[in-house]
Amino acid sequence: LAVDEALEQLAARDPRAAELVKLRFFAGFTVAEAAEALGVCVATAENDWAYAKSWLKLQITTNESTRN
Repeated sequence: LAVDEALEQLAARDPRAAELVKLRFFAGFTVAEAAEALGVCVATAENDWAYAKSWLKLQITTNESTRN
């Protein structure tokens, strides 16, 4: 549930990064495959992936710590 909420928040903030997460996490795409599907270069997808992972981790850990 926390991942879904965080992913929705990311989609509002950065739709391309959220779509990349969905392609990587749920569809099992590689970064190169996801980059092609999104119409961006691999370097851009790698940057988006690093950003999305960090942002989601921060959101999930912050939300979990405020619930306890």
